[in-house]
Amino acid sequence: MPKMIFVSLPVANLETSVAFYKALGFERNPQFSDDSAACMVWSEAICVMLITHAKWRTFTQRPFPPAGTAGLMLSLVLDSRDAVDAMNQAAAAHGGQADVNPAEDTGFMYTRDLADPDGHMWAALWMDPVSMPHADQR
Repeated sequence: MPKMIFVSLPVANLETSVAFYKALGFERNPQFSDDSAACMVWSEAICVMLITHAKWRTFTQRPFPPAGTAGLMLSLVLDSRDAVDAMNQAAAAHGGQADVNPAEDTGFMYTRDLADPDGHMWAALWMDPVSMPHADQR
């Protein structure tokens, strides 16, 4: 089996979260989904597990982070600046929040941050490694 990553996120409303992630371009894998969790596939190696609060409590009793806090931000690399803009628009149109931080444009990289309906942060980004300055030029 190839190396993979499953990012697990607690969500307040599973249906709302599934619709949100579908709007961003994730696909639902029914094999790993049920009434308490949904496996949302980004690529062959990356999946996001959306897990209801009740199911999450079977994994840990640690407290949920307070609303408005950020424990981590995950990044999704996209094919173009337009795709970054489209993902941010989809986030805002499907219960999330676009531009939770100011957009960043360094010429070789363009990033816009968004949050899902539960406040989990994602960076949508495009980069052109060929145009990236070398370490000695920064």
